[in-house]
Amino acid sequence: MTETAKSTDDATKGTVTATVPQIRSALVRYRALAWITGVWLLLLVVEMVAKYGFDVDGYGWVGIAHGWIYFVYLICTVDLSIKVRWPVGKLVLTALAGTIPFLSFYFEHIRTREVKAEFQLDQ
Repeated sequence: MTETAKSTDDATKGTVTATVPQIRSALVRYRALAWITGVWLLLLVVEMVAKYGFDVDGYGWVGIAHGWIYFVYLICTVDLSIKVRWPVGKLVLTALAGTIPFLSFYFEHIRTREVKAEFQLDQ
């Protein structure tokens, strides 16, 4: 039988969320995409400064790449939020973190710490 994770709130209600391995793998995917999205967003900022500040063209693909990577980040964020049952507001804030430079790194740290503490994933 697979070990099922329960959050502290759900444990008293008896509702089952996802299994611990499912949560762990969703968290790994979210963390990886948060960092990748953050790095590509910083590259996009550099590209915008080069284009509009110094009239350097030729890096239009950076924005396209970031857009697709951000899309995958959104999917991974929604996947994790469903598995750990985040409220909608927390999901939206975490999803928007990929649009503001450096914020995805901060949110990744905070959300990882919360999920690991709630589901005892450090063990």
